Amino acid sequence: MQTVEKNLLHAPLGKSSDYPTQYDPSLLFPISRQIGRDHLSIKPYPEWYGEDVWRAFEVSWLNPKGKPEIAILRFTIPATSSHIIESKSFKLYLNSFNQEKLSWDNLYAHLVQDLSQAAGGTVNIIRENAHTLLMSDKHSPYPDSTVIAPLEAINIDNLDIECSIYEPTASLLKADTDSIRKEVLVSDLLKSNCPVTSQPDWGSVVISYEGPAIDHASLLEYIVSYRTHNGFHEQCVEQIYCDIWQQCQPTFLEVYARYTRRGGLDISPRRASSSATLDKNYPQIIRTPRQ
Repeated sequence: MQTVEKNLLHAPLGKSSDYPTQYDPSLLFPISRQIGRDHLSIKPYPEWYGEDVWRAFEVSWLNPKGKPEIAILRFTIPATSSHIIESKSFKLYLNSFNQEKLSWDNLYAHLVQDLSQAAGGTVNIIRENAHTLLMSDKHSPYPDSTVIAPLEAINIDNLDIECSIYEPTASLLKADTDSIRKEVLVSDLLKSNCPVTSQPDWGSVVISYEGPAIDHASLLEYIVSYRTHNGFHEQCVEQIYCDIWQQCQPTFLEVYARYTRRGGLDISPRRASSSATLDKNYPQIIRTPRQ
């Protein structure tokens, strides 16, 4: 089981924290991506394209007249950024705006500047339309609205498999080199744990690939093997990507995880061997019923 790195001992996770009463960008706690990547099964890790999409449901501030405003915000942090942002520090930072009098434009400027500086890369922010958040039609006329729908893929969770391994084990993965296939698979059985607090993180993971046919049962057993693993969301996705890339040798691969919300925040990391798939907005506007 991966141990907690020394610098994480200073993170606010797992500690009692006073909620801020005024705007404070120093609350953000960046963590170098290299910490997780030092543990990957492939060194150097393969080139990938990707992003981490965060949604914040508890954003509030005061307008210039002192009236409270609320928003649901979507933050996109590029995988090329040098750091991830520890989630509790992100929550505390957002709450530091609760009593600040700001226009939306000023708030937006603060968010972009502070988060981009902490992440070491340009953070994109979209304010989602709360009135259309629960629309069930993915062809909504609102381009930035979020819709509730199952992820479009072959769900492998009904396979009758026997599981006994609950730490990530790449050797579980099997592929048939005599059969080339292009498919999208999904499982809702992904579970890992916070590396600081050991609290459970629940998610769905989508595997899109082209190449030697991945054995569905072996893939499901591999996903289940994360059940007691301690790792941040972004690190788990990158490890899954590396293991499939090495064990199954696809010509194209995308790993996309939708973790459920905790503390008003959720994180959805994506890693792909081609940048072409990242141009598709569909995964960003779809939310599963579990979210």
